[in-house]
Amino acid sequence: MTDDSAPNKRRDFLKTAAASAAGIGAALSGFKPLFGSTPPQIAGAGRTDFKAAPIPLVRIGFVGVGGMGSAHVRNLLNIDGVQIKALCDVVPAKVERAQKWVVDAGRPLPSAYTKGEKDFERMCETEDLDLVFTATPWEWHVPVCLSAMKNGKHAATEVPAAMSLDDCWALVETAEKTGKHCQMMENCCYDRIELMTLNLVRRGVLGEVLHAEAGYLHDLRGVKFSGEGEGLWRRAWAQKLNGNLYPTHGLGPVAQCLNVNRGDAFDFIVSMSSPSRGLQEYAAATFGPESPQAREKFVLGDVNSTLIRTKLGKTIILIHDTNLPRPYTRINLVQGTKGIAQKWPDKIYIEGMAEKPHAWDDFEKFAAEYEHPLWKAIAARGEGRGHGGMDFIEDYRLIQSLRKGEPLDQDVYDAAAWSAMVGASCESVAHKSRPIDIPDFTRGKWKTNPPLGIVTA
Repeated sequence: MTDDSAPNKRRDFLKTAAASAAGIGAALSGFKPLFGSTPPQIAGAGRTDFKAAPIPLVRIGFVGVGGMGSAHVRNLLNIDGVQIKALCDVVPAKVERAQKWVVDAGRPLPSAYTKGEKDFERMCETEDLDLVFTATPWEWHVPVCLSAMKNGKHAATEVPAAMSLDDCWALVETAEKTGKHCQMMENCCYDRIELMTLNLVRRGVLGEVLHAEAGYLHDLRGVKFSGEGEGLWRRAWAQKLNGNLYPTHGLGPVAQCLNVNRGDAFDFIVSMSSPSRGLQEYAAATFGPESPQAREKFVLGDVNSTLIRTKLGKTIILIHDTNLPRPYTRINLVQGTKGIAQKWPDKIYIEGMAEKPHAWDDFEKFAAEYEHPLWKAIAARGEGRGHGGMDFIEDYRLIQSLRKGEPLDQDVYDAAAWSAMVGASCESVAHKSRPIDIPDFTRGKWKTNPPLGIVTA
């Protein structure tokens, strides 16, 4: 019987659905209002430019080797200095599949952890690992990362890192107390135009960056109602929360251009959501108006718009829409005093350098001089390895940083600040778009933290 057989699909659904229901319930029960929140005071708070000891061979344990998890496993098998020692998933067949990939690559057989939804705790406690990597449903990101760090391992998680403000603080506090990295794997920071835009910003071509626009606008109706993969858990969040549930793909790249946590910081937001219609209409049209799917109730507004202001007065427009018919975009607009760069479509205007006044130029005009050196160095190695190569680059950079003992491109403070938009947007929407303060997870260190540099391979 193969992993794609009908019995296995049903078994996967039952196991994953049970785990997701319990996990989402736990996550939502901890969702607390943001008003009056005060940062904890602990030793070493707001660590600056954190580095850990170099690790020549990074020994990794994976939690969740389905869609994105399996992609990361395959990427890491093509990166030097990596040993995949352990694999954990609620579906044994997925672990067996990943084990075969590792063995076929000429590496030792990884240990298997398949004894239920919390078997990652046993893996973190017993395995001799340097890094625990999770690509699970959202509600498990924080539990896995906390277990890893408390057991002396660095942590890496798929996006978003956390779904509540309390959990954002838990990641920061634990990273500080244990002296371990906790990176959110935001792959969109490593896409070509995003990297080139950052290089343009660092080279001063756009002038002072004053404003940015970003988002995640992706028709996921079919995915959410699927009987496998993300369809087993993602739709449930739309029944519980109303805000921006997936902010970091768009926000991460522009936050780096604005030096968030490294010279500036998020100050407060205002958020509002449209009515909820898309999932209901899709379910009725696809499964029938009297189907169980059509009778489900959703609170997530189809389009969430969030305005963000930074401590230095810079502004960001952030949009989320995964419930309506539309082509994909992350927007990715960066406006400076000397020019503007945008993706979808790719276009740029630099005053004094444009071919025509008030007319867009093609990004390719600037590629020869301003292509990011990291993209130039290793993009070819990432071809065919996920999302146009950016998945491979993000995995490569994580391993490179750990092996060299360098600060990470995205640290725990970035994970917390970018992910905090989930809870903050929901809180603002619930209170008539009231302004909501974003905590300073760095506790003032953003004022002296150096900006992210232009790294290379």
